[in-house]
Amino acid sequence: MLILTELAKLVCLHELGAVHLDPIQALVTVEKQRVLVDPDPEGRPISGCPMYGILIKPCLNTLKVTSGYSSLVKIDGRKMCLDTITGLTDGTPPGIVRYKVNFPGQDFVSEKP
Repeated sequence: MLILTELAKLVCLHELGAVHLDPIQALVTVEKQRVLVDPDPEGRPISGCPMYGILIKPCLNTLKVTSGYSSLVKIDGRKMCLDTITGLTDGTPPGIVRYKVNFPGQDFVSEKP
């Protein structure tokens, strides 16, 4: 499982909705990019989701992470984000549309359980 950096590409499951990240920590970097920690992927804006219409709300924000935080490594007391991170978006239908990692931002540092 690779560790996420600020260059990570997270998208809604519609693939075109990009999650905008803003890392909260600067203590640990990989290749000069800040490592993402809890709650970096939560409550983040999503742009470009193609799903919209009269009764369809596009994915505009990420919701709480449901899985993908490290259970082994913490940075300043916060769990690191892994490339398995996922959670729901606020898109329709509610409680169905998830976000996922398409690229972790680096391909060198991993956590081995």
